[in-house]
Amino acid sequence: MNVPQAIVQVSVREFAQRAAEVSADALQLIDVREPQEAAIASLPGFTLVPLSQSEQWVETLPAQLNAHQETYVLCHHGMRSAQMCQWLMAQGFTNVKNIQGGIDAYAIDVDRSVPRY
Repeated sequence: MNVPQAIVQVSVREFAQRAAEVSADALQLIDVREPQEAAIASLPGFTLVPLSQSEQWVETLPAQLNAHQETYVLCHHGMRSAQMCQWLMAQGFTNVKNIQGGIDAYAIDVDRSVPRY
């Protein structure tokens, strides 16, 4: 019987600190929000992979990513990113982290220049 793994949750401050400690290419950064959301507010280095468009990437995304690289997933508040984390872990990804509170929490706690919506 396969027991679902618990999703590793990191705060926006923990993510910001980790991102500052390593080179930009050391982390895989996935943003699962919609393009119109990313147009309002986005963080550098994140690849937009809208959760709602999964039929367009579900077959190809795992091959485009490194299943063992440290991977952070972002959305608006942390719910859609948690769904993506669960999916990635089901695909065999071993180092996936959900950014708690999403870009909204990042805008409040880390960088107030990031627009809120």
